[in-house]
Amino acid sequence: MNQNKIVNLLNRVLNSTGRKLKKQNEYMYWSPFVSHHKPKLQINIQTQKWHCWVSNVGGRTLFQLLKKVGASHQHYDELRELVDTKTYVNTRTQETKVSLSLPPEFKPLWNGNDGIVKRHALSYLYKREITDSDILKYNIGYCDEGIYSNRIIIPSYDSDGQLNFFVGRDFYNSKMKYRNSPTTKDVVGFELFINWDEPIILVEGPLDAITVKRNCIPLFGKNIMPNLYKQILINNVKTIYICLDSDAMSDSLNIVENLLKEEIDIYLMKLDKKDPNEVGFETFIRSMNETKKMNFSNLIRYRLDGKTKKYNSNTKLEI
Repeated sequence: MNQNKIVNLLNRVLNSTGRKLKKQNEYMYWSPFVSHHKPKLQINIQTQKWHCWVSNVGGRTLFQLLKKVGASHQHYDELRELVDTKTYVNTRTQETKVSLSLPPEFKPLWNGNDGIVKRHALSYLYKREITDSDILKYNIGYCDEGIYSNRIIIPSYDSDGQLNFFVGRDFYNSKMKYRNSPTTKDVVGFELFINWDEPIILVEGPLDAITVKRNCIPLFGKNIMPNLYKQILINNVKTIYICLDSDAMSDSLNIVENLLKEEIDIYLMKLDKKDPNEVGFETFIRSMNETKKMNFSNLIRYRLDGKTKKYNSNTKLEI
């Protein structure tokens, strides 16, 4: 990290010259959020944390600061060059990187081999409207022995094409539906296929994401993990659609609240107690086009409604 160049960039973005404090890596700037006779915006160049002591506006990364002040794409590109985004992580969530590979018993479903387990695996996927093209694109396979026996294996690859997670889905309806890779879920699912310059869609599982087809990230759960949150900010994502299962409305609203604070356009989708894979691509896209943008008033109405009665996906909350 080149601190002098970062300070120079901030000087230009904030249209003021940072004053270095005695405390290491700390600088004070005139705040763009409030009018005051003294510099009140404090920035730590090393940790990237910043805070305005008058307006109480603050954040955890310099990318958040650039977003708040309406910096240009050129400024974002310049910051990406100066900050090592590959190694930067939130200090509360640092983890040792674990080498990951597909199970040794993994067999791709697109190969020429045949067998009863493979036929059942394909039958399961076809019933879920997963096509041969999807199987090839996502390198979907199966295992017929080992600890992942009788499971569909759906890999996820990062932007460099390196495996970062995989899901093992049982296709014989056993008591244990999922046995996933023994690694953290704090990754960007299907990152290899994501264009950060376009709206992104967040769903729970990989089959949902495959069904949606377009710029869709599976959360492998119901929450945005730190690495995905970081990439959303780093890439200055403008629009996000959220479509979790109907039983995850509380989780969805938490995500909406956090992303609205980042001044991102958020669309909260509801699919009548079904998930994207169940409704299919055409119904999902139609619902997506009919979904209205969220704001804090909507958010409050949803939360109040959830406190007074169990959420009904047909409930309409017009503002």
